[in-house]
This record gives sequence, structure tokens and C-alpha cells, in this order.
Amino acid sequence: MILDNIEYPADLRRQPLNSLPQICDELRNEIVKQLAVNPGHLASSLGALEITVALHYVFNTPEDRIVWDVGHQAYAHKMLTGRRKAFHTNRKLNGIKPFPSPEESPYDTFTCGHASNSISAALGMAVAAKLHNEKRHVVAVIGDGAMSGGLAFEGLNNVSSSPNDLLIILNDNDMSIDRSVGGMKQYLLSLNTNETYNEYRFRFAEWMRGKGMLSDGRRKGIIRFTNALKSVLAQQQNMFEGMNIRYFGPVDGNNVTEVVRVLKLLKKMDGPKLLHLHTVKGHGYKPAEDKPTIWHAPGKFNPDTGELNTGSASDSKPPKFQDVFGHTLLELAEKNPRIVGVTPAMPTGCSLNIMMEAMPERTFDVGIAEGHAVTFSGGMAKDGLLPFCNIYSAFAQRAYDNIIHDVATMRLPVVLCLDRAGLVGEDGSTHHGALDIAALRPVPNLTICAPMNEHELRHMMYTAQQEGQGPWVIRYPRGAGSLVDWRCEMQKLEVGKGRQLAEAVPGTLGSRLAILTVGTVGNDALAVAKKLGAAHYDMRFVKPLDEKMLKEVAEKYDAIVTVEDGVRNGGFGSAVCEWLQDHHYNLPVSRLGIPDRFVTHGTVAELKAIVGIDMEGIEKTCRDMISYMA
Repeated sequence: MILDNIEYPADLRRQPLNSLPQICDELRNEIVKQLAVNPGHLASSLGALEITVALHYVFNTPEDRIVWDVGHQAYAHKMLTGRRKAFHTNRKLNGIKPFPSPEESPYDTFTCGHASNSISAALGMAVAAKLHNEKRHVVAVIGDGAMSGGLAFEGLNNVSSSPNDLLIILNDNDMSIDRSVGGMKQYLLSLNTNETYNEYRFRFAEWMRGKGMLSDGRRKGIIRFTNALKSVLAQQQNMFEGMNIRYFGPVDGNNVTEVVRVLKLLKKMDGPKLLHLHTVKGHGYKPAEDKPTIWHAPGKFNPDTGELNTGSASDSKPPKFQDVFGHTLLELAEKNPRIVGVTPAMPTGCSLNIMMEAMPERTFDVGIAEGHAVTFSGGMAKDGLLPFCNIYSAFAQRAYDNIIHDVATMRLPVVLCLDRAGLVGEDGSTHHGALDIAALRPVPNLTICAPMNEHELRHMMYTAQQEGQGPWVIRYPRGAGSLVDWRCEMQKLEVGKGRQLAEAVPGTLGSRLAILTVGTVGNDALAVAKKLGAAHYDMRFVKPLDEKMLKEVAEKYDAIVTVEDGVRNGGFGSAVCEWLQDHHYNLPVSRLGIPDRFVTHGTVAELKAIVGIDMEGIEKTCRDMISYMA
């Protein structure tokens, strides 16, 4: 294999151009083989594979910068930059990271766990190169629907006004995880640029440069003139060229030799440029090409047949929380005509597709635009609808101002459902939903709750859609819960009311101890409480807290342990401590939660053990507290 002779991009650049298609095939086979047994993001990386090879072939990385957007495109990039031999550890505890990270490799120029940040970050690097008088090329690779994000447009706007030589590569595969939506998708489908015109303009620019006639001001004037000329000739206005960003394409992004040819031409050009590449998500592996949504992250599979490892029958295991959400939302919407569903590009990931299939007119995929999703929901709520806006917890961080300004200040009845709250596992630090409680707890008018199991999730969703409830936040974890028989008659909960699930047993070790929890970590805490004879309270609500229950706990027990799957700083445990201090109760409290650091990647079980919120960690803390009281 040629690939065996390539450890770093410098080795790739020594290969003849005609060998690149074979190298791409070998990389593709390697990725498929590896991901068949060690699951990860398959289809996106296959679609961007030829782009990756071409970039490292043409540009002198890592001195030249490649800034990836949506890091699940970058598996071929990892294999070409010294990590092929270690790739079997991808997404595993102590293995290579799930997304590009500067902590891991100098070839990873910027963290890219979320979407739409590449243009802004790459522009910053391009401006820095100019200010330092460094002849360095900077390339932003944006794709998988990330151009629908608002930050991408903010970056484009600034690219057009700052002196820079940035190259933006738009990897257009008509997808994010599900199919791309919105006006940008339709616009990209309609774009067409005459190849002869681009070649003529390039030669004209080279002639001007040879005559010493390309100052920044004169170059901008020429770009504006040629853009206007092309609009007249083609009877088509190009948005990017309207922003003084030279546009080239569309080009077949899965033709590696053609991409190399175009990149070599663009490498010589000054000023901001955008190369539009059409690619196929899952390219070269037919099962992934045919069903790219399923093969975005397919789990284990047979690489020869494409047969997915679906495990045992679904009715014998608890469902995923996301599926309970999806089915419950449809149940509620069938009875409440005000309910609508909103998601930023994750209908399948959050199971809003269940309602979308039954009620397409009442469900909205707004693209990778979390801030817009929240404000859009606020607008609908203002005029009488009841939006359930489902966003992954880590992605909701991008909508913080929208939650405050466009929902909470007006007490609008938006139900913000934060999927993937807590530790999410192999996707690592950029995807853990660790910060939502601490970030949202200080925001007035919000009700914040977390279910201990699937029944509780249904009760909370049912309660949130009652009249006069105002804005709610319901947070729940990734993956399966604990109940096989998850369907139940939904009940209206008393807002801010917890429940006691275990009473202290006199004469036992834990008889003087109360364990307070919120969310699914309560299941392990309940088992510990029963083992030690301690009391256990599932508080249900972080805001408002059950003050009557806290008063009972403070007067009845000598110590408290709080457990949550969010950050300790400012989280649920902090809320309990604040209440105790404000009401002049002085008793020891141990707060278990995620520590003040970004937690690595690994299985959820491994990570819970590392941060001490698994059953053993909870028991150890409780025993330490019991010893302290002795």
C-alpha cells in the first residue's frame, strides 16, 4: 500500500499526482475498516476525503493552516498527520481525541467540535499572518450544513472588509446530519460559474501583478468591476462576490486531481477567495452514500456487507431518552393544537422526526442555527403557539443570549428541551452537556428540571405545556434510560416539588445523612442510600427549589450529599448550599458533580467514575461524610 509510506503530509507531497486516487481509496478502506469495530463519524469523513488529501498535497501544512469546521469531517486528516497507527484508539479513553484539537497535534489548528466557527477563526489567522509579514496560507473548510449558522455569515461579512488572503472551501454535500434546509441550501444548488471566465480573470490578475498594479485598493476595485461584469454576462448575482469574495466553482470535490489543480491556481491569488466543492456524503462506500443520515455515526457494522449491528430487539431494552421525548411530544401535540416542534438541524438526533413525519406543518428544522431556533420559538410563543425547542445541551450554549433576551425576559411559554445533558461519552469535552444548570440557574423566570427516569420526563413535558407555565428547561441525558415499560399515564407535577424515595433507617451507618439529587444520577444515589440506610430525595427541580423539603432535610439530618451530572461550580449543589446559608442552617454539605475542568472522552461509565459520580464514587463520598460526623 502507498499509504504505508505516508506518516505525515510531507510524505504525501512526495508522491506523484497520479497516485492520489489510489491513496484516497486506501484511506477510505482504512476508515471503513476501523469504524466497523470502533464506531465514529463515517459518512462525513468519507465525503471530505479527497478534499483532505488535496489540501495536504498542495499546502505546506502545518506551517500553512487548515481550519476545519464540523470536526467529524477530519478522520482522513488525522490519518495523514501522524495518527494512523493510533487511530484504533479514536474516541476511546486516553486515545486520540474525537475532533481536531491543537492540544493533540500542530496540524489541528483550532478546536472544532461545534459548527460554523471556521471562517472567523481562519480569518483571525490570516490577519495575524499579514500583520506578522508571514507568507502563510490559511484555508477554512466549512461544510456539513455549517454555512447555515449565523457565525459563518458574521465571518463572511468581516472577510469582505479586512485585508486578507483567506481561502474558504465550501464542502457542499447538501447535508448536516439530516438533509440541509433553508434558503442557503437552495442558493448553493443554483450557483454556477463559468470556468472560462474564472481562468480569464486569473490570467488578467497575474498580468496586473506583473505590472505592479495590484495594490489593495486597486485589487478591490478590479474585483468589484469583474464581479459586476460577470453578473451582467451570466444574468446571475453571486452572494459571495457581492461581498467582494472571489468565487470559484462549483467543482467536483470528490475528484482529487481536479481539486489539486484548482487549489494550485488559487494558491497564487491574493485576496479572499471561496471555492465551492460539490461532494457526496459517504462517497465511495455505497451503504453510506445511499443512507447518509443513518451512516453519519452508524455504530458497529460489517464493512463487507454494510449490515449494521443493531443488537437485540428494542422491546427488550429501555428506549433512548430522545425517543421517549419524540413519542411523548407527538402524544401531546395530538391533543394540544398549540404545540409545535423546533430543532436546529437535529430532527433524527433528537427524535423530532417522529412528530415531523406525522405533523410536518407543525415541526421546523431551522438548520445549524441554535440562537435563531430559540428566538424563532419565542416569536411563535408570543403569538399563541407552544414551541418545544429541542437542542443538544452543549449546542444550546450558543443560544444563551437568545434564551435570556428573547424568551425569559418576556416569560414566553417556550419549552427548551436539552438533549445530551451531562456526560455524553466518546464525543468528549466539546459535547458534554455540563454547563447548562450553572449557566441558566441565574436567569429569572426560568423553570429548570431534570427527570430521574422516562416516566418523569413524560410528566415534566406534560406539565410544561399547561397554561401559564412560562419558559421551561427540561434536561435529560444521551442514550437509554432505566425503564423498559416507559409508557405511562402522564401527570401534572407541582412545580418546584421534589419527592422522597428512601427514608433513613435508624441504627444504620447513613441514618443521619440525606442524599439530594437531580436527574438520572439519582438512580445510582438511591441504590447507595438503600445500602447505607441514608435518606434520598429526588428534587426534580433545580429552579424553583423545593424549600419545604430543604427545610425538612436541614432540620432532620446532620449532613447532606448532593449529586448532579453538571458542573459543581454554580450548579444544583451550589443552589442547595446558598439556600441553607440564606436560611441560617449550618451543616456539612459535600457536592458531587463535574469538576472545574473540561472532561475528556471515553464511555459514559468511565467518565462518571473519573469524576466520582458513579455508584462507587457516590458511596465513597457518603462514607467519608459519615466518618466526618462520627
